[in-house]
Amino acid sequence: MDWPIAEVARMSGVTARTLRHYDEIGLLPPARIGANGHRYYEERQLLRLQQILVLRALGVALPEIGRILSAQVDEVDALRGHHQRLLAERDRLEVLAGTVSRTIAELEQSRKDGNPMTINRPENLFEGVTPSHYEDNMRDYPELAQEVGRRAATMSQSDADTAHRERTAQMIRLAELMAVGHPADADLVQAEIDIQYRALAELRPVSAEEYRALGRSVVDNETWRAAYEAIAPGLAAYQRDAIEAYATDRLN
Repeated sequence: MDWPIAEVARMSGVTARTLRHYDEIGLLPPARIGANGHRYYEERQLLRLQQILVLRALGVALPEIGRILSAQVDEVDALRGHHQRLLAERDRLEVLAGTVSRTIAELEQSRKDGNPMTINRPENLFEGVTPSHYEDNMRDYPELAQEVGRRAATMSQSDADTAHRERTAQMIRLAELMAVGHPADADLVQAEIDIQYRALAELRPVSAEEYRALGRSVVDNETWRAAYEAIAPGLAAYQRDAIEAYATDRLN
């Protein structure tokens, strides 16, 4: 039994355009191409697509996925390995969600009391968050990832901690703006996005289209989306839309 590309797209949630791209780069050739030029897939291709999507959810870039799949011998062993990675990622996201939840609670309490936030154990801010996660999830943008890695290698621990703290604070500030009803293109929201853009631009010039792509990745990349959604449901899409507005209004 085989399925046409439109049916595979419907079942998997992957667009037909993406499936054609996977074929073009040799990652997922169809079982056959019909006389009408349409691609058809059998069970083996569906299993391979599942593995591709699992690895994408783990933040693995397409070239690396190709290398992983080409080196595989036994599909069951490969799926066991993917399963272990997913469990590990689930555990990390649970820790990260707890970290962000505690930070929100401490910020809310400090504002309620009218006192500056006091952090008794600063290391707790960074449970579940490591620099490699930021770099790994930028592997679809190799030049930026290289610059991020180069910058991280020269940072002191104090500077790295400050950067992590600011990233978390940025996400919380956006969540607060979203919660009170500011649209993604509001001035206050765009001021936050401008801070983020300028931080990237310090590494190297970032075009409007590249910044839009990074914005889309906040939603499309499972790890990034989970980090945003752990702070507030809908925050990932809010960040993406804010970046889209910024790129359109300020970078074009």
